[in-house]
Amino acid sequence: MLINFFMTLRQERLPVSFTELFALLDCLKHNFAFGDIDEFYHVARLCLVKDEKHFDKFDRAFSKYFEQLDLIDDLSLYQIPEQWLKKQFENSLSDEEKAQIEAMGGLEKLLEAFRKRMEEQEKRHQGGNKWIGTGGTSPFGAYGYNPEGIRIGQDEGRNNRAVKVWDRRNYRDLDDSVEIGTRNIKMALRRLRKFARTGADEELDMDDTISSTARNAGMLDIKMVPERRNAVKVLLFFDVGGSMDPHVRLCEELFSAAKTEFKHLKYFYFHNFLYDSVWTKSQRRHAETTSTFELINTYTKDYKVIFVGDATMAPYEITHAGGSIEHYNEEAGAVWCQRITDAFEHFVWLNPTPKEYWQHSYSIEIVKELVEDRMFPLSVKGLEEAMALLTK
Repeated sequence: MLINFFMTLRQERLPVSFTELFALLDCLKHNFAFGDIDEFYHVARLCLVKDEKHFDKFDRAFSKYFEQLDLIDDLSLYQIPEQWLKKQFENSLSDEEKAQIEAMGGLEKLLEAFRKRMEEQEKRHQGGNKWIGTGGTSPFGAYGYNPEGIRIGQDEGRNNRAVKVWDRRNYRDLDDSVEIGTRNIKMALRRLRKFARTGADEELDMDDTISSTARNAGMLDIKMVPERRNAVKVLLFFDVGGSMDPHVRLCEELFSAAKTEFKHLKYFYFHNFLYDSVWTKSQRRHAETTSTFELINTYTKDYKVIFVGDATMAPYEITHAGGSIEHYNEEAGAVWCQRITDAFEHFVWLNPTPKEYWQHSYSIEIVKELVEDRMFPLSVKGLEEAMALLTK
C-alpha cells in the first residue's frame, strides 16, 4: 500500500527518498498512527516532507492517492473512526449551520446513521437516497445533495454543506510555483546575505565579555561590537507602466521585502527597457532623471543588479535607436543593457510573467539573450534560484 503511495508522491514531483519512507514505516510500526486518517496524514507529512514549500504538493498527492482507493466495495474491511468524523467539526460550520444541524438531530444522530448504513451496505452504490455512494441525495457520499452530510472522496463541494471535507488543502499558498507575497519574498532574499560588522559599537559581545571578565579577576569588563548587518549591495531596476500595471502589487511586495533585507539598496525605474536615463520617482520621470552612464560610473562592481520587468514590448524598442516610445534614444536599448552587464558581474532579470508564456514573446527571447539567460520567473522557486546565482 505505501509503495504505491510513495510512487504517487514522486509523480507529484515531491523530493522523497526511501530513507523518508522507512522512517514512516518505523513510525507506523510503533503505532504513531493507527486507524485514524488525520493522524496518518500528519505523521506521513512529518516523515516525508522536508520543506514547508512542498506541503501543497503533498496534499495533492495524498488526496490523489486516497481517492483512488475504493473504500466502498467491501465496507466490512474498513472502519472510519469516529474521531475522524468529529475532529475540527466546530471549525467547519458557521453558527447558523450548526443550529440547522442541531435542529435535524445533531452530529451524534448523523454519525450513528452513518455507522448503521455502513453495516447494512454490501456493495458499491451510485445514485439514490439511502446508500453511501456517488451522485445521490443521501447524507453520505460524493457528488450528491443533502442539506447535511459527510463528503467522501470528492474533489470539491457542490452545495458547500458537508460537515467534514477530508481532503481540504490548507497549505496552497506555500507552493514554490505560485506568485509570492512579502513573507515568502523575504525568505528567498535571505539567501543573498553577506554579513559584516560596521559602524559604532552598539551590540554586546558576550563571548569577549566573559573572557575579559575572567582575565580581570572577576571584575565585569563589558565588550561591545558593531551591529552585524547584511553587507550585500543591491541595484534594483523596476519596469513601470503599460504591461506591468497588472503586476504592481507583486512589485510593491518585492520592493518592501528588499528594503527590509538590504541596508545598501538603490532603486530606479524604467519603462519597457533600459535606455540612457532612469528615474527614482515615477511622477517626476520626465523632469528628474538619472543618467545611466553616470549610474555605471557611480556604483562599484560589487553591487548586485536585479532587473524586474515582463520584457514584453515591440522588439524594435530593444534593438533600434529611436525605439523608445517615450523619447528619442540615440542608442538602442540593447547597447545600454550591454553596458550595465559589462559593468556589473552579478545580475539577474526577474519576470512576473509565468515562464510557460515566455516562448511566445520574441522580445522576451531577445532580453534573455542580452542578460545571458539569467532570467527567472518571479515565483518563490525562481527568486531562490536568482539569489543563488547572485551569490556565486
